Amino acid sequence: MKTALLLIDIQNDYFPHGKMELVEPIEASLRAKQILTDFREKGWPVFHIQHISIRQGATFFLPGTDGIKIHENVEPLPDEVVIQKHYPNSFRETDLLSQLQKREINRLVICGMMTHMCIDATTRAAFDYGFECVVIHDACASRNLTFNGETIPAEHVHLSFLAALNGTYARVLGAEEFLRT
Repeated sequence: MKTALLLIDIQNDYFPHGKMELVEPIEASLRAKQILTDFREKGWPVFHIQHISIRQGATFFLPGTDGIKIHENVEPLPDEVVIQKHYPNSFRETDLLSQLQKREINRLVICGMMTHMCIDATTRAAFDYGFECVVIHDACASRNLTFNGETIPAEHVHLSFLAALNGTYARVLGAEEFLRT
């Protein structure tokens, strides 16, 4: 089985003082860095996904801002692929699928931000394309959401989406557990 790492949207706007600060993004990025280091040591393929917003009225990930830069904790090396996207699903209107197929990848390890949006959308799409997926739960981050006048804490949002993915769409593991296997 040929495995690749997808690091999705670990970008400055999600960190302290960014335009869409998440809950515990630094901790998640440091766990993603552990996974990234492991892949680099093994010489396995790494794909950095970078969201750049083109939607009218967007408030973050705006072109030409520091907010779109990939965070220094997981900064790409010159030989690592960076794929820019404009939608939550990393496959939509990008060449991600063709790049994975060209390298005969059939298993994806997924880390990044936001659990409830781009991690969820990309994982479900990857499963539909036939990839085996592993989501590293503590290398992902989310934020508080509101619905019907209620605030749902980020921890509940994060765990709910991971619970929905686990089993059918992905195997959900912690970073340490993944690194041991």
